[in-house]
Amino acid sequence: MRRITVFSILFVFLILNTVLVLTYADENEEKKQALKSAESWLKLVDNGEYEKSWDDASKLFQGAISKADWEKTIKGVRPPLGIVESRKLKSATYATELPCTPEGEYVVIQFNTVFENKAKAVETITPMKDPDGKWEVSGYYIK
Repeated sequence: MRRITVFSILFVFLILNTVLVLTYADENEEKKQALKSAESWLKLVDNGEYEKSWDDASKLFQGAISKADWEKTIKGVRPPLGIVESRKLKSATYATELPCTPEGEYVVIQFNTVFENKAKAVETITPMKDPDGKWEVSGYYIK
């Protein structure tokens, strides 16, 4: 009886370990895809392609701000900072729930960014996974 109990405990432990490893691997793959999407979107913003950045953003982003308001807002923020001299990944956190957003899959990404006219900035960009499986930016903030 004792052997069965020990075996059962080991079996449950192995199953839980396998599930955790697979979940971690899945999240890492999702983070990679979200990061790739974020970097691609940031290139548009870096190049002043603000209309295209709105077009390539998620429906959630587009529903929160009109294209005209996005262009007006981003033009007031980015050009004064100057060109991006460096951008280094600070963190990437997978989440299924964020404040004031619908449930879904998100990755909150932060970059330590050096701009020509601002030596220390943190860019926070949040891609979300759309129903079609594509990662698209749902939020962007510079501090």
